Amino acid sequence: MRKAFFILCCLLLLGLATLALAVACGSSGCRAGWESDDIFWQLRLPRALAAFAVGGLLALSGALLQLLLRNPLADPYVLGVSGGAAAGALGMLLLAPAVPLLWGLQWSVQLGALAGALLATGLLFGLARGALLRLERRGSEGGVRLILTGVMLAAGFGALLTLILSLAPDTTLRGMVFWLMGDLENARWQGPAWVVLALSFAWALCNAARLNVLAHGDAAAQLLGVRVVRLRAAALLVASLATAAAVAVAGTIGFIGLVVPHALRLSIGNDQRLLLPASALAGGIALTLADLLARTIAAPVQLPVGVITALVGVPVFLILLGRGRA
Repeated sequence: MRKAFFILCCLLLLGLATLALAVACGSSGCRAGWESDDIFWQLRLPRALAAFAVGGLLALSGALLQLLLRNPLADPYVLGVSGGAAAGALGMLLLAPAVPLLWGLQWSVQLGALAGALLATGLLFGLARGALLRLERRGSEGGVRLILTGVMLAAGFGALLTLILSLAPDTTLRGMVFWLMGDLENARWQGPAWVVLALSFAWALCNAARLNVLAHGDAAAQLLGVRVVRLRAAALLVASLATAAAVAVAGTIGFIGLVVPHALRLSIGNDQRLLLPASALAGGIALTLADLLARTIAAPVQLPVGVITALVGVPVFLILLGRGRA
């Protein structure tokens, strides 16, 4: 436990240092005199907090899904939740100009993303209820069926996204494309994201011991009194809501939920009491640094943060795959 406490303290300090660096630096350079600067209070600080919250949500969701599906390469987007959130957000962008009530609603895009994610989660629960039962009784067969259900949902929402982009006017098409690539430039909705992160974090910590038992197999978990189906359903719901909140704030951002938990598992082991909080902290650090690069690497042009996570995530993921084989 001393080692775990030391690791978490190091990650927490690194996270605070990363946030300080993110608010001190931008496309105009780095400086320390920002106490009365509107750029600090209205732009950099909200964006840095949003990036940290979104990264934490994605990494925590990825860690839960990798445990739930018994697949260390599972991703928060594999179950189609992000596709539903993206379809809801872009659908709101498409319909809002024609509906005065929606056009005047400040958080219409974020609410559309949450509605789409909740719809995708509901469809997943409805279609994959049998797969959850098979996951308890037959192990990998149920996991494969659950993943296939998510893949089909993702394909369906992908087709819907293509339709929305085809119908979108030129005035909104560029914004839609940037949002799909992952964009924190207009992320000012970090308050609800932090609430979801705190609740998901608390649930994960309270259930970490039972999740450890579940990781050793359903039979062992049942012998120790763990309600396997209920725990899996709760973990799936928490992971889905965490992904929904992340997509609602920043669009679709890949590789954080895939690479961060997998890298930590290879480094610190599979103890969920350490892995889950470490994933949340490391995910926040990773996305905050990626957003800092997106703001500064091609200044004054700001790149979508999803481009940075993909460019960095692909080689890192390939290195992790090689290390896993070794």
